[in-house]
Amino acid sequence: MRKVYSRIEYISGNVITVRAEDVKYGELATVTSSHGESLAEVIRMSGERVSLQVFSGGRGISSGDEVRFLGHPMQVSFSDNLLGRIFDGGGQPRDKGPQLTENLIEIGGPAVNPAMRIIPRKMIRTGLPMIDVFNTLVESQKLPIFSVSGEPYNELLARIAMQAEVDIIILGGCGLKYDDYLFFRETLEEGGALSRTIFFVHTAADPIVECLMVPDISLAVAERFALKGKRVLVLLTDMTNFADAMKEIAITMEQVPSNRGYPGDLYSQLAARYEKAVDFEGAGSITILAATTMPGDDVTHPVPDNTGYITEGQYYLRNGRIEPFGSLSRLKQMVNAKTRPDHRGIMDGMIKLYAACLESHEKRSMGFRMTEWDQKLLKYGEIFENDMMSLSLNIPLEQALDRGWQILAECFSREETGLRSELLNEYWPK
Repeated sequence: MRKVYSRIEYISGNVITVRAEDVKYGELATVTSSHGESLAEVIRMSGERVSLQVFSGGRGISSGDEVRFLGHPMQVSFSDNLLGRIFDGGGQPRDKGPQLTENLIEIGGPAVNPAMRIIPRKMIRTGLPMIDVFNTLVESQKLPIFSVSGEPYNELLARIAMQAEVDIIILGGCGLKYDDYLFFRETLEEGGALSRTIFFVHTAADPIVECLMVPDISLAVAERFALKGKRVLVLLTDMTNFADAMKEIAITMEQVPSNRGYPGDLYSQLAARYEKAVDFEGAGSITILAATTMPGDDVTHPVPDNTGYITEGQYYLRNGRIEPFGSLSRLKQMVNAKTRPDHRGIMDGMIKLYAACLESHEKRSMGFRMTEWDQKLLKYGEIFENDMMSLSLNIPLEQALDRGWQILAECFSREETGLRSELLNEYWPK
């Protein structure tokens, strides 16, 4: 029997403080007020003083209301019945479907023991040439998509959710606008991908504490499916909203702020989520792809800056495309030597020529005379952007490589490509 405390000592926004014993960090409690009952989570402990974040907010709570601790942290149901469902950040149904209460698992557990991990060695095909050909996504990888507000990062995640060759997609939305939530739901339904997707969504109008739970719930469910042998791709958006929720609670708790007001443990909090990416020995895998917006397009902002130290590269999304320069999948060399012999040659050769094309663009914009070589590069750049960089594509890796050879043949002679003779002899279009 858990004790019921009927005296709240302090109320600050959505945070209440009581004196309690035998309570653990992260434990759930129910707060009963004149407005009904709400869940709360322990977010700070100082001796007997226990601070809790109330899910539904502090409005209507008075010092005489009851607080009852439940003796366990946040839990979520785990079963195959989760597939095709949409839940809020607290794990409650948002799709008007039945509430799931069987086989409850705790969220926010530790990262997997390194002894249980294996070296990443399998690619995840997405149908997007800018990923599959030039910056291959690898199972158990953790990669952010650095972007700014207004770029189609949610559209990119939705397309990856529909096209990625994995068993299960878990989509976690942090602080989504309601329009973005509807976009994800409608896109996945129309694309036929909702049946293999589990969607945990926190909108900007929902309690802020639920925003902090979305990554933990998503990754806890992903881990259980991975242990059952499933290849799981976790898509999170937007991790900057997640960090902002942390900052808001830290300010309420009157914590000493760090860089730009974010809490001092920002790095540890982000790492605790990203390090859940794993490829299990003899089981499945968890791969994490997370959108991270950069306020003011500033990569030195604390959220992308800390993220860069944790993850294994990044995708930069600018002007509606994945930038070939700056984007980097550090694990791509683990897999692209095993796909097709010309993969690395096409990857290096086409990017080198595209870089030369951008130099020709600069020369033209400054009024310099264009040479025949410049004209070839400009033609190449236009075709490359339309046929390889577009986010609307869905073509297999082998077809993308073949298209790469066709583009080179349309714009250059064999000798002008700079590719090795053995590759030219085998793959140059006849």
